[in-house]
Order: sequence, then C-alpha cells, then structure tokens
Amino acid sequence: MIGAGDSPRWCPLSVKAATLGCVSAALDELERVYRSEATRLRAALARRIGDVVLAEDLVQDAFAEAAAHWPTDGVPANPGGWLATTARRKGVDRLRHLRTGEEKLRLLTVDAARDRSAGTDGSAAADAAFTSAGGADDELLTLVFACCHPSLPRESQVALTLRTVCGLTTNEIAAAFLTSDATMGQRLSRARSQLRGVEVAMPDPDELSSRLAEVLTVLYLVFNEGYLASAARTPARRDLAAQAIALARTLHPLMPREPEVLGLLALLLFHEARAATRFDGWGRLVRLEDQDRSRWDRARISEATELLDRALVMRRPGPYQLQAAIAALHAAAPSWEATDWCQIHFLYGRLAAVDPSPVVRLNRAVATRYVAGAQAALDELDALSADLDGYRLLHAVRGELLAAVGRSDEARIATQRALDLATNPAERELLARRLARIGSASTPMGGQRK
Repeated sequence: MIGAGDSPRWCPLSVKAATLGCVSAALDELERVYRSEATRLRAALARRIGDVVLAEDLVQDAFAEAAAHWPTDGVPANPGGWLATTARRKGVDRLRHLRTGEEKLRLLTVDAARDRSAGTDGSAAADAAFTSAGGADDELLTLVFACCHPSLPRESQVALTLRTVCGLTTNEIAAAFLTSDATMGQRLSRARSQLRGVEVAMPDPDELSSRLAEVLTVLYLVFNEGYLASAARTPARRDLAAQAIALARTLHPLMPREPEVLGLLALLLFHEARAATRFDGWGRLVRLEDQDRSRWDRARISEATELLDRALVMRRPGPYQLQAAIAALHAAAPSWEATDWCQIHFLYGRLAAVDPSPVVRLNRAVATRYVAGAQAALDELDALSADLDGYRLLHAVRGELLAAVGRSDEARIATQRALDLATNPAERELLARRLARIGSASTPMGGQRK
C-alpha cells in the first residue's frame, strides 16, 4: 500500500510483507481499524494542535506501534482509543524533543494527563473527550479546507487532501489523476513541505468560496474511490462513499446559496441510490443497463431530485449540476431502452463546454452511440486516444464499440488493453467475461480466427 511519497513507517498492506510470524487476526483487525479510525484521528489531532503534517505523522507513528505490539500483546478492547492515546503521547514526546510548539505541547499534555486518569489503554471516555469539540464531520471538513490552502497549486491541494484526510495511497491518488506514482509522490512531498505549520481552522465565510472548487473536487474523487475502488483488494469502499456524502451534507449549511454544493450532493445521492444493485451475489459488477431498477433507493432519488431542483432555480449552472441532471435522467428512466439519450447527449455537450476534459468527452461519446450509432461514437473516440491511452475506460468503451461494428480482432485488442490497465477485481472480471465473448464470437466452428 506504500507508494512513492508515502510515509515508510506503516501502511496496512506492507505490514504483512514486512512482519514475519505475526498473528493474522491482529493484522486483519489493524487493517480494519486503519480504514475506520485513521481519518478521524488525523482530523481530531489536526484540530487540536493546528498542524496537518504533524497530525498525519503522529497517526502513522501510532499505527506503527500498533503493528509492533498488537500481534504479540493482543488487540486492545478499544482499538480507536488506544491509537488516539498513543498518537497524543507521541506528539508530546516529539514536541518536547524539538522544544517548539509550546501551545501545541500544552494541549497534548492536558490530553495525555486525561488518558492516564482514564486508563493507559485509552478508554472510550478518553477517546470521546478527545473528539467531542465539534462533530467528526465538522473536523474532517475543517481539515479538507486546511489542505485546500491557496498557497498550494490546485492539483496539489486536491492530492494532499485525498492523502491526509481520506487516507488514499499514492497509487490510488495517481490513478484518480491519470498520472504516474512517481509524479504523484513528488507532488505530495512538496505539498506536505509547503503546508507544514499552516493553521487548521475553518476559513472565514468570505474565504470559503475561494477554496470551494478544490473542496468539491476532493469530495467527488473520494466518492468515486468508494464507488469503485482502484485498489485490488475490494471492488468498493462503502466507507469512503458514505464519508463523501456526509461531508457534502456538512458543507451545505455553510454555503446554502451555492448551487454547486447542492449539485454535488444530488449527484452523489443519485449514484448511491443504485449501490445495492451494482454487484451481484458473487461480487461481480453489474452494468447500469442490467441493474434491477426496482431495487433502487427511491427515497434517495427523491431527495437528490429535490436538491437538484433547488440548485437549478438559482440559475448558475455548473459541472456538478449538469452531471446530477444526467444522473437524474438515468434514475427517472423505467428501463435502459427508455432512457432519454438525446437529452443526456445534449447535457454532456453542455458539460464539455464548461469542463472540456478528455474524460467528459469520453462519456459524451458513450451517449453518442445511442443517438447516432457506434461508428459515430468511434469517430469521437479517435480524437481522445492520445490523451487517454493509459485510461482503462477508454479502451473498454472502444472495445465495445469496435465489437458493435463487427471489428472483432480490434475489439479484442482494445478490451485486453483495458484489462491490463484495470486493478479493481470486479472490473477485471467483467472485462475478462467481455473478452471471452468477443473471442467466441470471432471464432468459427473449426477454431480458426476470422
């Protein structure tokens, strides 16, 4: 799980490779706790000491100590409390050693004293006291805004937030940005250096708008990672998807007149409404056209529709509102065949005008297929090949379109390229099935390729 630019001290997948003779049950629990607690601990520590980078370092140190002790000493009764206590005590030790940060040291010393009175293993009461000032979602959102500091380049803001707030690895973030692990590692390292010492606090109301675009991008990318995980261990991260929705809900009251906040929240809810139908009983990915629409969450769809309507009334359209409108059309269609592809194609055209990214144009090409045919969509994809050659979905879509126009050999090559690039297990299984179908369709009875 460690990639270029990640802290070398501890990361859950590396523990199994680096620690011989450890108890697998303890490591499994450590992996689970990392996913459920690390983000909350970073946010709480950063709020307490006002230093994003130091908070991340202390959480990493705490998990490193857990990796060293839990396999032999056993998992504590309250793992989250144990980690919070350990992180605070390590912070006290580090600040004393550096002889700096007197106010930070005072705050952590008070917390450490509370831990000692509550019990050395970090009781639930001590842990609750540590995180009681403000809700967890408020703390996380504050940390998001801190990482999206205007002193950082925009892409570095988003990347650092995904790393620090959400715990995504360097390779997961690199995949989201369609760049290499090495490039992303360097970007994260520079961003950490620039952000060291920056105050962790919610910006003044008149400063919120200047950071909004980056914050919305972070929430969108976090949800995407939860919706279809880039890591090879699990097809989806429901915890990340839920976290993105919770943060969007927390952001809305702060900026009630910002239509893009409403648009993003609506978009996430439209997609989340289909979550129960996206995988079958064997964990295989189910495409939108094959999903059981009777199982879609109509309450979420109704809420998302209301939010989108409120955003559109403000008459300040933006990319998240346009994407939500496209998702609304899918949600409203009684079947795949009844989908209003002409309207979807029109909206993708509008979206490409405000966000002319290659990925948006790829999605528009998918809609083109159902409006003007597979060959017209292929013609659109030809212009994207250079920009998205390393993007699995380009080759997956191209393989489908080539198969639809009868170019089976080229379809097989494109689908194989998509399979080579894919890391999500469910996505790889779907592509493998598709590749098998293309192969059988292009092979006559004698077994010779056409």
